Amino acid sequence: MHDKTMTFSLKGDQEGEMKQILSVVYNSLREKGYNPINQIVGYILSEDPTYITTHNNARSLIRRIDRDELLQELVKCYLEGR
Repeated sequence: MHDKTMTFSLKGDQEGEMKQILSVVYNSLREKGYNPINQIVGYILSEDPTYITTHNNARSLIRRIDRDELLQELVKCYLEGR
């Protein structure tokens, strides 16, 4: 019997780029008066880009992040307390 669990691995550069993009998106949403956490969560759950403002090119930037990799990193950071 084979274990069909998928394994993900992120390279350090991807993690850094992901953090930088999320920071830009977060700050752009705040500047426009939105609740950044709610908007980013809405985007992650739905993949609807209209949750993210076009201010500072945030909508284009967040679409460069793979949602599965983002979720993996978020869970890892939450559980490891980073």
